[in-house]
Amino acid sequence: MEGLREMLLQEENRLERILQRTREQLKNVPGGTLRLSNSGKWVQYYHCIPGERKNGDYIPQTNKELIQKLAQKTYDEKILKLAEKRLLQIRRITKDYVDNEIEKIFLNEHIERQKLIRPVEPEWEQLLNSWMSEDYTRKEFQEGTPIILTERGERVRSKSEKILADYFFHNGIPYKYECPLPLRGFGTVHPDFTFLSRRTRQEIYWEHDGRMDDPVYAQNAVRKIQAYEENDIYPGERLILTFETERNVLDTRMVGKLAERYLL
Repeated sequence: MEGLREMLLQEENRLERILQRTREQLKNVPGGTLRLSNSGKWVQYYHCIPGERKNGDYIPQTNKELIQKLAQKTYDEKILKLAEKRLLQIRRITKDYVDNEIEKIFLNEHIERQKLIRPVEPEWEQLLNSWMSEDYTRKEFQEGTPIILTERGERVRSKSEKILADYFFHNGIPYKYECPLPLRGFGTVHPDFTFLSRRTRQEIYWEHDGRMDDPVYAQNAVRKIQAYEENDIYPGERLILTFETERNVLDTRMVGKLAERYLL
């Protein structure tokens, strides 16, 4: 799976930070454990120490510091045990795990042998090429609309869309422009750009809303975003959003950050 190794390494770092913090908190903690007992409307606390009274010594409510420390100690010990277990498992996996290892078995075969094999999963380039070759109908341009062409030679509706399209083209990010997408309860929309994610092998959509200071335009844009969400397509997952107003133009630096986060 594309990106799984990086995700595992991130989780390994998170667990290491948790372990470091938890071990530090477990230094100089009081011995024994905390026992809780319900007595009517009240909770009573007892300090249980191995080898001493079975039910422990009663802790007055006023000794909140000891009660808190004993409760925290038990929690921290559980966290420590689980984090150590998961960290060991992750290290075992990442020791020899390689992204796309199943796909690479096929790619490492001789070219003539590849022709004789049916891969257990479609190889990425084959899947991408098949996706890109699918026919679709774009929205028509109204008569009198300015002609704006991208460096790939396709017509788009705004200078900002040209900036986006040229960025994707120069960075080798395959896309479809205004590919129709049916949304349940809303109708068919035409996302400005549609991509195929190598990590998830699902489509990702990029909508650029360029006239957000126009109240009618903004209202329609918000309704469309809601329609995406009602179809389980959420911003930050499979929907990328950029906005403009007359005073706030498209931030190309943010375009790069978004592309790197979701598309590369």
